[in-house]
Amino acid sequence: MRITAILIFGLALFISFISSLHAVPLPGLGIKVQPIQSTLAEETFQTLLVNRALEALGYTVLPVQEVDYSVAYTSIAAGDATFLAVNWDIYEDQYNRAGGDVKFYRQGKYVEGTTQGYLIDKKTAEKYHITHIDQLKDLTIARLFDTNNDGKADLTGCNLGWSCSGTINHQIRSYGLSTTLKQNQGHYTAMIADTIARYKAGKPILYYTWTPYWVSNVLVPGRDVVWLQVPFSAMPDKAINTELASGANYGFPVSNQRIVANRKWAHANPAAAKLFAIMQLPIADINAQNMRMHRGKASEEDIRRHVAGWIKAHQATFDGWISTAARASTTAPQ
Repeated sequence: MRITAILIFGLALFISFISSLHAVPLPGLGIKVQPIQSTLAEETFQTLLVNRALEALGYTVLPVQEVDYSVAYTSIAAGDATFLAVNWDIYEDQYNRAGGDVKFYRQGKYVEGTTQGYLIDKKTAEKYHITHIDQLKDLTIARLFDTNNDGKADLTGCNLGWSCSGTINHQIRSYGLSTTLKQNQGHYTAMIADTIARYKAGKPILYYTWTPYWVSNVLVPGRDVVWLQVPFSAMPDKAINTELASGANYGFPVSNQRIVANRKWAHANPAAAKLFAIMQLPIADINAQNMRMHRGKASEEDIRRHVAGWIKAHQATFDGWISTAARASTTAPQ
């Protein structure tokens, strides 16, 4: 019996030794990653999901740093940060100014078909037959949305420094609205909370928003609010046609979010580069998670649970990302 036990133990050791010879080490072992994101808390979900995937590949992911978008691009270009999970197509100017494809690696589409534009409450739209933003050139219409009694319509707009901020101001001028409409700028989350409060009080509202974001789960287009069209395409410094195939024009092109990384780092880490290129997240899933945040589940611990829940519900997809990325560990990205 003792000899048999020794033989079994020796066989187990041998199998373990042979297995170790064939084990493939995780491609990210010993390599640190510095994720970066905007100060918008609703982008944390997308960022932490990428972090979890990188950790599954063996990378050591450092705490996320929050900065303005412009700082994010310069930090990644300089190698002070590794990646930004939410790189909007609309930030192409900032991307190019920071070095473009020479400095950055960007492949695939993390989130496809994002939208943005102007909305008003449905009740006011139907009562006054408002369908286009340039109807606010009429002072009678504009004053419906005057929140501070200065005679101009107040548009809940963007944070200073966001790309949408400059675009909105450019469109106000282009559509001849400078004397009847102004963009209110500040902390978007606080401003949109005031806008929702006005809506609940039965007052007219005029605001800018985008998807994916929780606002459209609270103020539902078609039920509570309606999108306003613009008279023509007017993107600043760009000849971009924003008209849809249907003929409707909401002033902004349909956009995407991509993961952007430091190009030199990506070339040295083909597994991570492949991961960045293949990850995809549905807009509806982000909207649903953002809505949970809006309802009070917004701590980092809450968001980590949301990420873990998403992975569990999409385990085969997540495992497929990891498997595909790991196999690319010996191939340099383009």
